Amino acid sequence: MSSTVHQARESLGHQLRDIRKDAGLTGRQLAQAAGWYPSKVSKIEYGRQTPSEDDIRHWCRECGAADQIDGLIAAVRHIESMYVEWRRTLRAGTKRRQEASIALEAETKLFRWFEPVIMPGLVQTAEYAAAMLSALVDFWQIPNDVTAGVAARMERQQILYRGVHRFHFIVAEQALYTIVGDPAVMAGQLDRVLTIMSVPRVHLGIVPARHAYTAPTHAFCMLDDRVVLVETISAELTVTQPREVALYSHAFEALTRSAKYGNAAKSIIADALGTYR
Repeated sequence: MSSTVHQARESLGHQLRDIRKDAGLTGRQLAQAAGWYPSKVSKIEYGRQTPSEDDIRHWCRECGAADQIDGLIAAVRHIESMYVEWRRTLRAGTKRRQEASIALEAETKLFRWFEPVIMPGLVQTAEYAAAMLSALVDFWQIPNDVTAGVAARMERQQILYRGVHRFHFIVAEQALYTIVGDPAVMAGQLDRVLTIMSVPRVHLGIVPARHAYTAPTHAFCMLDDRVVLVETISAELTVTQPREVALYSHAFEALTRSAKYGNAAKSIIADALGTYR
């Protein structure tokens, strides 16, 4: 579970603890009135358990704070949206997830995207995307709608040429050598990257395999300064806490200083491309 989710749980727990104390109730008294085990109150107050919406209703009613129910339920729903398990997200297949990305990305003016192992979705060829989504379908054991998922991903890429969006991609050199599909797919993908670099609104850098370590990193995508999307093996995290968003911005700046751009980046890509041809 991300620190963002834990902090949100703790903040909610503090609010609920204040409500209980204002009502003059001990944790044991509240649990008894609500029909809970005594430990449930402490787990919620210390952020170790996210209360359900019914828990919020019981808590507030027993404490005479029914006027706060709606606001606290909204906070619970926000916590749930921060951490979305991939199996739940993708149980209807890959297409719906791509369509959700289209709506979110349409609101973004500046994309900052770092990938250490694979190519960012917005620069993938159809063949590369198909190979990657096929592997994920097998890994997560989800419905196989790769063809529809690829079509939706290709539709997402139209944002590269429309509107006033700007894109700053940073890719680790390893991503040039992580074989997705086969060598022919990789050759086509690297050709695509070289082409994308000529798009005026796209800034793409390569972090060389040998570079000085300056910041902790993993794959992430920043949508302006409001949201950071982080994909883990089991779930997608949505980071919105300003302090954490600022940390990701700081990490991206460090990666920018490590990355090579322009002809230097093209040379690194060309070297990798030569291994597939």
